[in-house]
Amino acid sequence: MEKIQKRALSILRSVRAIVTGHFVLTSLLHAKIYINKDAVYMHPMKVYPLCRYIAKQFVDDGIEVVIAPAMGGVILSQWVAYHLSKMTRRDVLAVYAEKDEAIKGFVIKRGYDKAIKGKKVLVVEDVLTTGGSAKKVVELVRAHGGIIVGLAALCNTGGVTSSDVANPPKFFALIDINVETWPEEKCPLCATSVSINTDLGKGKECLVGKNQRN
Repeated sequence: MEKIQKRALSILRSVRAIVTGHFVLTSLLHAKIYINKDAVYMHPMKVYPLCRYIAKQFVDDGIEVVIAPAMGGVILSQWVAYHLSKMTRRDVLAVYAEKDEAIKGFVIKRGYDKAIKGKKVLVVEDVLTTGGSAKKVVELVRAHGGIIVGLAALCNTGGVTSSDVANPPKFFALIDINVETWPEEKCPLCATSVSINTDLGKGKECLVGKNQRN
């Protein structure tokens, strides 16, 4: 497993997906390391082996559907389902859950809710910081009658555990990177006036919010 993790890290570094600076994450926590998964997603031949590594961990678990939170996770869902289909010689479906700002959560639409009912489902996520989005999707699949078999992540940066994401029977992260995070009011980067990166993460939205408050 250590060998695979080194290969995966090498892929991320090859496309400069591990970036340092001052970032605001999706969770609105601040960090000095950012995993720019979009830098990887532009390269199908880089995504291909990453998702193959993930699929291998679940090849014997009877997965029938792979689901991910939109947006970036959709790419992982497609490739992991592709590899599982090839490995098992079965048609493994790839679907996704969409954000719904009205409920501050996710919904499963487009007939995908019917596709997961009674099926063995694998949830995939790109980066776990707090595990909040992944947890919501796990709970949503269960609410729609899907049978959660596992949760897989490309990268676990927050020390997220199975209990943080609603206890899927099997929990796997391809890469574990310890990224220290802080709420804005405790961020040492803010305290020393290090500029927030507005190109990656939620930095731009954060600064807009600050300006509106001021």
